[in-house]
Amino acid sequence: MSSIQWYPGHMTKTRRMIESDIKLCDAVVEITDARCPQSSRNPILDELTGSKPRVILMNKADYADAQVTAEWKKYYESVGMSVLACDCRSGKGLKNFLPLLKRELSAQLQRRREKGMSGMKLRIMVTGIPNVGKSSFINRMANAKKTAVGDRPGVTRGKQWVDIDKEIELLDMPGILWHKFEDENVALKLAFTGAIKDEVMDTVTLATKLAEELLLKYPQPFTERFKLKEKENILSAISKVRGMLMSGGKPDIERAAVALIDEFRGGKIGRISLETPSELRSTF
Repeated sequence: MSSIQWYPGHMTKTRRMIESDIKLCDAVVEITDARCPQSSRNPILDELTGSKPRVILMNKADYADAQVTAEWKKYYESVGMSVLACDCRSGKGLKNFLPLLKRELSAQLQRRREKGMSGMKLRIMVTGIPNVGKSSFINRMANAKKTAVGDRPGVTRGKQWVDIDKEIELLDMPGILWHKFEDENVALKLAFTGAIKDEVMDTVTLATKLAEELLLKYPQPFTERFKLKEKENILSAISKVRGMLMSGGKPDIERAAVALIDEFRGGKIGRISLETPSELRSTF
């Protein structure tokens, strides 16, 4: 979709930072959105981080369909990846992160102990696309407000090391997208979840596409949330149900679109997943 393209200058800078700083790191934590865990994995990270050990965190799992999340976890583990479903804002599931990471890095930790280097911390790069929860994750792990947390892409710009225990420190990297979305569906999922700035696509068009997706995959919670009796002119119907009317009683489609997108992103419609392992395409 040519209308969904976003790769500002700081993304190029972030790519260079990753290429440089990966040499200092022992492993990579890749944070994804549990609602679209594969679409929210940046394919260039495999190229940039090489063979470094990897742990995938499926964040915002409380907003995703629990059964589908379990399918993703099983899939990733079947291809040899360490994966954890969690919610970084509430901290749910994160108690399992350090044990999982240290199992993944057990050989490195053992070698350092044998060499008398146990005081030297393992360095872990935290990566992911914008607005996926990297800062919330680091804040939770550090038990302090050490990074800027926001609900929009592009909040974290700088680079910082954060100690989380006597053996581990994290390097928080800014979010990074890729130059071009080859698959329109991937671009839409990232737009639905807020990984791409809303300014790059018309809100009404985005909300209309989201409504189509929800009607297809989760019709009951969607129609119940907005008390919908029809499956056409969805934004107009939402406008009327919510009393979002302009002068003369005309439906305020723009307000309805914003409400739909915001309520989806906030998990208010229900636990929704936008993709399943069975839908994987050859592009991944």
